[in-house]
Amino acid sequence: MGEWAGETVGPDVWETCRELIPAGSVFAFLAEHRGALFPAGMFADMYPSANGRPSMPPQILAAAITLQALHGLSDFETVQELRCDLRWKAACGLGLHDMAFDPSLLAYFRRLSRSVRPNRVFEAVREVVKATGVLKGKHRRALDSTVLDDAVATQDTVTQLIAAVRVVIREVPGADQVAAVQCTAHDYTDPGKPRIAWNDEQARAALVDELVTDALRLLGHLPDQQLGEKAANAVGLLALVAGQDVEPAEDSDGRDGRWRITRGTAPDRMVSTVDPEARHVHKTRTHQQNGYKAHLAIEPETGLYTAVILTPGSGAEHHEARVGLDLLASEDTPLDVLGDTAYSTGDARQALEEAGHRLFLKPAPLRPAVPGGFTLDDFAIDTTNSIVTCPAGHTVPLSDPGGQHHQRKASFRALCTGCPLRERCTKAKTGRILTIRPHHDLQTTARRQAATDPAWQADYRRWRPPVERAVAWLVHHGNRRLRYRGTIANNAWLHTRTAALNLRRLINLGLTRTNDTWHLATATA
Repeated sequence: MGEWAGETVGPDVWETCRELIPAGSVFAFLAEHRGALFPAGMFADMYPSANGRPSMPPQILAAAITLQALHGLSDFETVQELRCDLRWKAACGLGLHDMAFDPSLLAYFRRLSRSVRPNRVFEAVREVVKATGVLKGKHRRALDSTVLDDAVATQDTVTQLIAAVRVVIREVPGADQVAAVQCTAHDYTDPGKPRIAWNDEQARAALVDELVTDALRLLGHLPDQQLGEKAANAVGLLALVAGQDVEPAEDSDGRDGRWRITRGTAPDRMVSTVDPEARHVHKTRTHQQNGYKAHLAIEPETGLYTAVILTPGSGAEHHEARVGLDLLASEDTPLDVLGDTAYSTGDARQALEEAGHRLFLKPAPLRPAVPGGFTLDDFAIDTTNSIVTCPAGHTVPLSDPGGQHHQRKASFRALCTGCPLRERCTKAKTGRILTIRPHHDLQTTARRQAATDPAWQADYRRWRPPVERAVAWLVHHGNRRLRYRGTIANNAWLHTRTAALNLRRLINLGLTRTNDTWHLATATA
């Protein structure tokens, strides 16, 4: 591991050009305190060998990737700034004539993402936050998520099938010989698409059928052997691609080997073989993106990110309500938790209330079975005694297959016949069946509080919006689009990006260091 020896290539920029570096900037702060913020010891595990030529000191690289994440630059652009910009040279401790290093060194340093402590830059800034006491007495956390676009092009079904077959041929021993015999729909030495009449629907359907058949034949005839990691991943990828976008042909039962593109989109569809973890994301009913979700917890008064995590954009395990619990797991005191309807599931509410938190989570609106008609809250539902009374006064028992923590039903079928309120209650020919989901009482109480409690409404309106500002900070400078592939690399970037934003915010609040102690020179506001 290279160590900082205090020698620079040419005059020390910070010593000779200090007055040119903007005071109160991240550049000036790192120039003065990067050694204390990023001590060499925090990176010791990244340099397991003492052999060879000493490398670039890790403090310089840590400062560089922090500035890179803050300004949204590529590796090449970052090195250009280090060579040409006095502010960057001062921040990273380079001399006036220092040509920095090759951009590939930044990619190598991102091995941090696969280390034991991949988020150590974020953790270092979090320790500074803790030392200043800026969050002391701040008992609110706002939760939100935003979709970040992936770094690769979305691939259609044909492109994915060809790419996945090519990967198997390249990675699996003996697959090239199998493909030469079994795969006839396309010349798989050519990465491009087959030349067909793409405006001919029958030609497109025939091609998909043939490509899927090729994929299944290849998978079915591969030699029986122990596969390495890359080969096994290639086989699994081909199996996924061959199944996610196709279904049996219209007049097929699925056993004659005839296929067509599925009508609709698979819920967890992979969008590219280049980045298999990127997903098709429906943030709203009308807005669709391909990529990942960044989940954020912030303290709304200071705007500091207290926890972040990046996940694939779809899947129940990556839902906001479930990830939100993880974002708050490290908090050791009860909080006021603010969030939109995505965080207002029954399971999340129960878990958060059991942890002692006060909830300012906007309840999801109820949708009546008939437009403008009765909703669930118009029924008198007694989950304890398992009875339900409808707006017309009819009372029926509530089914109890598993108690209050399971889905139950109340059937009014025959009672709806001749009921004067039926047109406002149900369109079902056989009458209304009411479904009562788990945690019904929790959700009902939450809806009533949100609708009738002025103090709750005032706190939500005041403290929920700042999280939108935190999202805007996150995606500023073109950072809506990710630069890396895979969850691990992009999650590491997200932590570095938010660490840099937190550092900038702390500096704006007056962060300084005296007598080896971090503190704020100004009051927070």
